Amino acid sequence: MKKLFIFFIISLFISACTLNKVVNHHGVHFLEKKQELLIVNKSNRNDVLEILGPPSTKGTFDNYVWFYIESKSSTKGVMNFGKKTVFTNNVLVIEINKRGIITKKKLFDKDKMMQIERVEKTTSNIYTKNTFMYDFLSSMRQKINDPLGVRKKK
Repeated sequence: MKKLFIFFIISLFISACTLNKVVNHHGVHFLEKKQELLIVNKSNRNDVLEILGPPSTKGTFDNYVWFYIESKSSTKGVMNFGKKTVFTNNVLVIEINKRGIITKKKLFDKDKMMQIERVEKTTSNIYTKNTFMYDFLSSMRQKINDPLGVRKKK
């Protein structure tokens, strides 16, 4: 009976394992192939919606810039404790003029994204300890933390 129970437990663990990798797919499937159907200065907004569907995001300042995203990831394996690797990461940027015709399209894949230059400069903080805003906000913080003024000041 004990051997049968151990055999049942081992077979339960083995049956839960699978050899096929689970692929998590987000966004538009086969974005690289579908974007080839769109022709600059010929295709319009309706063609884009028919082929790719609604955009993942639209431009914040200009609604005539549409972004489509595709991402595929999978776990590395048992030895890496489930760390995910991204093997497809595509972003399609489409600019549409006021008449609804595509003026520009650009596809960024995983390799091209690594080549994009980033600005390393940061903005400085203008609120130092000697400014009016710092004094005002610190006094408000003190009043919120101790409304009756009972707590000792540091």
